[in-house]
Amino acid sequence: MADTAPRFRHMPWLTIIGIGEDGADGLGPAARAALAEAELVMGSARHLSLLPAISCPPVNCPILEWPVPFADGIARLMDHRGRRVVMLASGDPFWFGAGTRVTQYLDPGEWAAHPAPSTFGLAAARLGWPVQETSCLGLHAAPLERLRPHLVPGRRVLALLRDGEAVAALARYLKREGFGPSILHVLEALGGPRERIRCVPADTLSLADIVHPVAVGIDCAGQGKPLPLTAGLPDDWFASDGQITKRPVRALTLSALGPRPGELLWDIGAGSGSVGIEWLLAHPANRACAVEADPARAERARVNAQALGVDWLKVIVGIAPDVLPDAPLPNAVFVGGGLSDALLDRLWSCLPGGTRLVANAVTLESEALLTRWHGQKGGSLLRIELSDAAPLGNRHGWRARYPVVQWSTAL
Repeated sequence: MADTAPRFRHMPWLTIIGIGEDGADGLGPAARAALAEAELVMGSARHLSLLPAISCPPVNCPILEWPVPFADGIARLMDHRGRRVVMLASGDPFWFGAGTRVTQYLDPGEWAAHPAPSTFGLAAARLGWPVQETSCLGLHAAPLERLRPHLVPGRRVLALLRDGEAVAALARYLKREGFGPSILHVLEALGGPRERIRCVPADTLSLADIVHPVAVGIDCAGQGKPLPLTAGLPDDWFASDGQITKRPVRALTLSALGPRPGELLWDIGAGSGSVGIEWLLAHPANRACAVEADPARAERARVNAQALGVDWLKVIVGIAPDVLPDAPLPNAVFVGGGLSDALLDRLWSCLPGGTRLVANAVTLESEALLTRWHGQKGGSLLRIELSDAAPLGNRHGWRARYPVVQWSTAL
């Protein structure tokens, strides 16, 4: 029988209020009532500076400035659990905002939220851009490289940035990647009396008086290389010492792994990190953890991940099975190096049923190992033989690559 009990069993002690640059004018009756009844108000210095504009009703309780870094304020907030507390946040607290970072520590019914218009919504309203067709990124605490998958001539991006220096860094990044002609719409203090919008090409940006809070609309243009959407990126997208799953085999490997939104991959023997990186590129909610024995290659995998906008790839230096990632357990595992009976035995014993496993072999010894495991456990065994056209005298002939045997199964 379905659970029909109400979600909220008691009045929430925490109210999260999204406040914009317009102060009181942007607050609805419920948000104003929560402020009037609050026993404590917490917020950043900027959000608290908007409180004097709130005159109806007045705030008649202690006010606590949220510390930096943000995580330090969560424990201080929890010290007041059970009191009537208001937390101020920017715009929509659950769209690249502080809301989720706090509510993950709370039970349903402990909190309520009153969002204001998001910066993305205000920016789209000013620029006339359809939000559903525009990439929206929070880069105020993230590297600019997260833009890389979204840089396509003719596409549009809305990005939240930390300050004016970050806008200048954005312009330099776009120019370096070949997108210097992109038009930047610099949007400052949207929704309030200080609002200002200016447009300039990224490669000629010279604005020195940009104020916080700031967002930038990017009208992408230039000769930079767009990142393809299909699995099997050209090998030259990855820095490598040659230890890389080559493009055609990588495409077949990703197809066998079958990434789904929100899933976790273990990439064992990661080399340049190409398989784990493409797993992450398949969906923004995906996660991946790479294990690589060579420290130089491990660092190269980290650099590749950041360059392609998936800097959340976790890389562990070590030799499997002695070194494997900690919990949580993965949805899929790729073994691209270090294949052994000991590794497969360990994976079979520690991973839950249904985990997808794909292993590639090049040597005769590892091919024999996969053939034996396929005979014992089942699954699919695929032999991949590829040849490239190469000069042969004054003509061309086929030059064979080393064949790859791929075993894919579900534990």
